[in-house]
Amino acid sequence: MTLILNTWIFEADVQKGVKQADLVDRVAKLGADGIEVRREYFKDLNSELPEVSKRAAENNLIVNYSVPDVLFEDDGSLNPKLADYFKEGQTLGLEKIKFNIGHFDKFTGDLKSAFDGLPLDEIELNVENDQTQVSGTVIAIKTFLDAAHEAGLTSLGYVYDLGNWAFTGGDAEKAAEQLAPYTHYIHLKNTTRENGKLGTPDDLDTGIFDWRHLISILPNDQYYALEYPMADDKKISEQIQLFKNEVGA
Repeated sequence: MTLILNTWIFEADVQKGVKQADLVDRVAKLGADGIEVRREYFKDLNSELPEVSKRAAENNLIVNYSVPDVLFEDDGSLNPKLADYFKEGQTLGLEKIKFNIGHFDKFTGDLKSAFDGLPLDEIELNVENDQTQVSGTVIAIKTFLDAAHEAGLTSLGYVYDLGNWAFTGGDAEKAAEQLAPYTHYIHLKNTTRENGKLGTPDDLDTGIFDWRHLISILPNDQYYALEYPMADDKKISEQIQLFKNEVGA
């Protein structure tokens, strides 16, 4: 079992000006195996990316990268920024980089050649179910990954984001069953529904999803990440222990 902490956990501190590089030591002290940094949280990529990499190496931590952008633009063309994102990933010393799919439904080119030049043998590319109908449905994800693997892009994988299924109205259990073969990474957060509004609680056991049952459907040898804001290290430690008690770590 490999447990990653996504820096959304520390959102309150980030909003106060804490840099993600300064969170690396904290993640290590909390007993996680790695940190997933979010591109939108960086203020100065040139200085912060190398610092994250340095501190992660010192703490023997895995680094993953969440990029809030799409693989395919509105017209179906491949996002021209991908090469830059992968260069950032190389600076970080990444294992995994994550995107949303975007408009693969409008892509008309040769899929394998479109990804030529990206260091897919060095950094694992994954797509996530986001909160949109374009990229956040089983059909959209499976259609893209089926095509990618048929084109020889067999290293491409999927991030199962539990909480996001509530926002797209998807069936989290059926999604787990259908997308399990492609699942390389599991993002855990629950979702509350109150007065018709959805929210993200600070506790895996609070919400509409039976996360224990759902992870039993998914591969148990992939990375897990906790990805929901928490108030302090005491709460984070409690949630880490809750998770580890269930997976037998």
